[in-house]
Amino acid sequence: MKKKKFLLSTVFLLLMSMILSACSSKEDSKEGTGGEEKPEFISILTGGTGGTYYPLGGSFAKIIKDETGIETNAETSGASAENMTTLKNGDGEIAFTQTDIATYAKEGKLMFKDNKVSNVKAIATLYPETIQIVTTQKTGIKSIEDLKGKKVSVGSPGSGTVANAEQILEMYGLTFNDIKKQDLSFDESAEGIQDGTIDAAFVTAGTPTGAVESLSATENVVIVPIAQDKIDKLIEQYPYYVKDEVPAGTYKLNEAVPTVAVQAMLVARSDLSETVVYDITKAIFENLDKVTHAKGKLIKAENALNGVGIEVHPGAKKYFSEKGVKAQ
Repeated sequence: MKKKKFLLSTVFLLLMSMILSACSSKEDSKEGTGGEEKPEFISILTGGTGGTYYPLGGSFAKIIKDETGIETNAETSGASAENMTTLKNGDGEIAFTQTDIATYAKEGKLMFKDNKVSNVKAIATLYPETIQIVTTQKTGIKSIEDLKGKKVSVGSPGSGTVANAEQILEMYGLTFNDIKKQDLSFDESAEGIQDGTIDAAFVTAGTPTGAVESLSATENVVIVPIAQDKIDKLIEQYPYYVKDEVPAGTYKLNEAVPTVAVQAMLVARSDLSETVVYDITKAIFENLDKVTHAKGKLIKAENALNGVGIEVHPGAKKYFSEKGVKAQ
């Protein structure tokens, strides 16, 4: 009888040990590399399906899932400004945005004047969103000074392009009162230039931009240059800008045109743990060869902190510090 009780006790203890071990393994699977509990799901806020953010976000989501085990999904959205507000409301964990938009959100300026975002930090900058001042040869516009008195589109109302246009004109002592301001989307701007209802347009987007490329099929496109001293002054006053150019050959241009860019960037909610953001940053930047979108070739760890504009998340900062990467 004693022997039977001993055997039953042994079996019971063995079963309990197996159950506890399984529970422990399940809990371990929820932990990041630092032993902290990691989220089961992460949402990456991107942009429209026809833009760059969405397909790039899809590649990032797959990389994060494969490398960290966190179920990750790329969500369509209204892009930069909307993404910052969505993160503020806690309805996403990571998002694409532009460096200038992130700065406005954090400082409560322009479109975020009544909606300051304080719970977001940077992961990294990714690639340039080039400010292109577009016109055609037939307008005779060759410089920013020539825009005075002309019909000029400055982008959709509330967009980052509007702020870009205002700040660049400011470097030349001009304001929106000096132009006949039009508030048009990129496609509408290209159509307006083509049919002559406007003279020029500010376009902030990766090059080549589809709307401008379509215009170049029927018109001799001119990209108005920004003078070097104005570029330097602009970057000094608004540090989220970086030097850039529209390369020769783009839109059939004979030579490269100097300009500036804000940058597409990846941001995260501040309450994501250092370990989780470290793991995500490492996963992305050590697997860029798996990014299928063409913009993936422009993403480099050594440039990831340049022009970032807002505070970097401790997890991302730790990763880039290990790689010897500092903002320049």
